[in-house]
Amino acid sequence: MSMIAPGEVWLVGAGPGDPDLLTRKAERLICAASVVFHDALVGQGVLDLVPPHVRLVSVGKRSGRHSKDQTTIDQMIVDAAQSGERVVRLKGGDPSIFGRAEEELSACRTVGIPVHICPGVTAASAASAQIGQSLTLRGLARRLTFVTAHTKAGQVPDLDWSALADPQATLAVYMGKAAAKHVSAGLIAAGLPGDTPVVLVESASLPESTQFRSRLDLLPIAAQTALGDGPAIILIGAAMGVSENAVHARKTDLLALG
Repeated sequence: MSMIAPGEVWLVGAGPGDPDLLTRKAERLICAASVVFHDALVGQGVLDLVPPHVRLVSVGKRSGRHSKDQTTIDQMIVDAAQSGERVVRLKGGDPSIFGRAEEELSACRTVGIPVHICPGVTAASAASAQIGQSLTLRGLARRLTFVTAHTKAGQVPDLDWSALADPQATLAVYMGKAAAKHVSAGLIAAGLPGDTPVVLVESASLPESTQFRSRLDLLPIAAQTALGDGPAIILIGAAMGVSENAVHARKTDLLALG
């Protein structure tokens, strides 16, 4: 029996790009589908797992380059399910984290289409693993906050900077490359020190991924000069400086012993 019934929809998390980070359930769902609607951010390695007999439809959405608007995507999913297709909507990362999942869930439920979610590895977790640092740390980072800074070109993100400028938290900023100047200014104005450690990770988990360490007051320059065209996540907080500080302290100890 197929994991997906005809006329059923699954929103499936494709993870950050590395096919090895795809969940086993996600891979089984992809193989059970008759059609897969996928985002532009879904890694090619993940798309390569889609069987040849499964129809693959790109509904790619990237910042400033939307091939389909959300209403159109919703309708495409609904139409496919009502035609008896076994539908997978493949989304980068986790569908429930800045993935516009609610719109697609509502579109299906409104017309009585069964719809489910299969979670995926989110970009913040992939970036944390890549840089080899924990996002939380007892006594230093007691809270982890995910925000998206994506706005229309030139607009200031509508965020509560006072709530986000917590020195005992790690802030993961999704889609924040273009808004780096506003993120830096907003957090500093709300009281977060300018020397707060920052790590920028582009294309987390992929072979072409890059990472760059900076500080909050230099974030705008870092985002402009150190990042390319790939999707990037910005990690901000004292915990991001722990490994760097530990290495520095170890070098100092060795010099003293010498």
